[in-house]
Amino acid sequence: MKLFDLIKTFQADEDGAVTVDWVVLTAAIVGLGIAVLTSVSGGTKSLAGKISSSLSNMSVPTYTN
Repeated sequence: MKLFDLIKTFQADEDGAVTVDWVVLTAAIVGLGIAVLTSVSGGTKSLAGKISSSLSNMSVPTYTN
């Protein structure tokens, strides 16, 4: 009868289920983060290029004494 009691105890144990939930939630958050970075990266590259060209065309006055 010990084997049946051990099986019933193992079946009622839910400690591992919480870990699986956290793994799934973490994977979903990482996936959403990658999706956001992918969709925003084109705009940021374009804006960075505009800022770079604007800064390279500026002249900085120098003052001498």
